Amino acid sequence: MDVRKILLIFLGTVCVALGVLGMFLPLLPTTVFLLAAAYCYSKSSERFHNWLLTNKLCGKYISNYKSGRGMTVRNKVTSLLSLWVSIGISMWLVYPKAWLEILLAAIALGITIHILWIKTHSESDEQVTADINGLVEPN
Repeated sequence: MDVRKILLIFLGTVCVALGVLGMFLPLLPTTVFLLAAAYCYSKSSERFHNWLLTNKLCGKYISNYKSGRGMTVRNKVTSLLSLWVSIGISMWLVYPKAWLEILLAAIALGITIHILWIKTHSESDEQVTADINGLVEPN
């Protein structure tokens, strides 16, 4: 294996780790890191790329985002609620630093706008896509 592929696999793995951390830490983006990991893996390892895209935790989100299908209403609501709760807690913890509270609110507003701008699709579309891709066995 050449050095370029090893480096891309390493960077992809670091991006996956940061993306997973971003699921729990406010202000650390998840989607950006997972998309970067998908790119690194697509250029270096078909096995890792397939693992990431079929991963139960985040595979369908990456696939939907990359294909332009977007997010479900449920995912948008969950994302926005967790964003604003975590930002609210962060703002409460940094009180009385007004500049930091304004920065946190601006970041949360930017992320909210981005999430609302993403195309919305129904959960039934996800089921059909999963059936087509063989991710779910027919009943």
